[in-house]
Amino acid sequence: MKIENNIETFNSLMKRRGFIWGPSPEIYGGLAGFYSYGPAGMALKNNILDLFRRECRYFGFGEVECPTIMPSIVWEASGHLERFVDPVMRCNKCNTLYRADKFLQENLPRLMIDGLSFEEMENLIKKHELNCPKCGSNFEKIEEYNLMLKTSVGNNVTAYLRPETATTTYLLFNRLDQDARRQYPIKIYQIGKAYRNEISPRQGVLRMRAFDQFELQIFIGKQQEMVFDDYEEIKKSTLPLLDWPLQEKIIDRPDIISLEKAIKTKILKKPAYAYCMYISYYLTKILGFPEEVIRFRQHSINERAHYADDAWDLEIKTRQFGWVEICGVHDRTNYDLKRHSQFSNQNFEVSMSPDSEIKEIPQILEIAFGIDRIIYTLLETTFNVEEDRINLKLIPDLAPNTVAVFPLVKNKESIRNLALKIHRDLLENRISSFFDATGSIGKRYRRQDEIGTMYCVTIDYESLEDNTVTIRYRDSMKQDRVKVIDLIQLIRKKLNTSK
Repeated sequence: MKIENNIETFNSLMKRRGFIWGPSPEIYGGLAGFYSYGPAGMALKNNILDLFRRECRYFGFGEVECPTIMPSIVWEASGHLERFVDPVMRCNKCNTLYRADKFLQENLPRLMIDGLSFEEMENLIKKHELNCPKCGSNFEKIEEYNLMLKTSVGNNVTAYLRPETATTTYLLFNRLDQDARRQYPIKIYQIGKAYRNEISPRQGVLRMRAFDQFELQIFIGKQQEMVFDDYEEIKKSTLPLLDWPLQEKIIDRPDIISLEKAIKTKILKKPAYAYCMYISYYLTKILGFPEEVIRFRQHSINERAHYADDAWDLEIKTRQFGWVEICGVHDRTNYDLKRHSQFSNQNFEVSMSPDSEIKEIPQILEIAFGIDRIIYTLLETTFNVEEDRINLKLIPDLAPNTVAVFPLVKNKESIRNLALKIHRDLLENRISSFFDATGSIGKRYRRQDEIGTMYCVTIDYESLEDNTVTIRYRDSMKQDRVKVIDLIQLIRKKLNTSK
């Protein structure tokens, strides 16, 4: 049967090969906005996080972990109880709820919807005679819908599940200041679950009610934002920037521009913020995304959060959903620390250097990745159908298996034993290996191609005679005969040259 290179084949692969399952729990019909990862999906997720952790150490970031549930005063101080809302509209007849801005974006893709007021969105619905897709009736007026998930702790203490990891990181500021011995900037990241009570979650793992975030925070002084040593090292780097003026001209292609020029032309305001843009781009590129599917899109003034001095989304072009945000870069000013200082009666004014007498509440620059969105867009971007086979072109560092080991004949004990020894040797040398003895050799190759395994090693009768094996390469399907004693060194060399 011919394999079609289309989105249906891709979606089938996600479930069939154990990347993403759901909505969960499937056996009870599923609850919208909740998904599970199978073994391949978890291996991919962990490999991404391992890579990010390694790179964060290089850039000087430390890691923290905070509780996912916080008392209501935290979210009152942060502004989430008041402002963390979506515009929703209800059908007059069937009572189905829709998120107004997303509904308009889907039905009027050529119009700029972000940042519109409730009244402006209602006027568009009337002008274009948009009705409920489910029953064709009219909508009620657009209302606010708070996304916070409420719970109680202990003796009925009101609390909320965090809608982001960022706020819980900011609550550690006094401890971080002490731990860093007031050496600024302070660079911190956190990886963990966040929860949002989405009104009508769709698009699979792109919009979930429970999801993983990877958020980096830089605590920094106002003067340091403008004179930032790390920026000097990367200012010649070019990024694909689609600023707000270009969007107003209905242009969706970014300008490829150096960070230095972006600062000089005031597309970007602050060198430290430009450095954050660079980090987010660098972390995206090393995952294997091609340059042509990446862009930064600037938020309009109306679209920005109330605390933001600037905000850009790093987006990936997908076949199924168009441009998808996987990361937001936000200049949060000193809003968060100022608010938590007021509500906690703590003094967050500090000197930016030990020899300075001037005190200030630090600014915060944020890089916020959605891990689940990275996984979806990476899988879709690397999915290919070539010569009637599915080839998932993940980089070796990320693929669930680095190597697969096959005994050519499963019921030949000597071949099987040698294959198992090679498999275990690979594992002992910390090379991810998968052993597979079932099915024809062609089917085994195809199974590994479908999850991105870069190298397949086959042990046959000849291996028993001269201690050699066949290594087959995923992308070219080329095969080489190599000595068993050289196999681990060969794979390590190829892994190093692929980075």
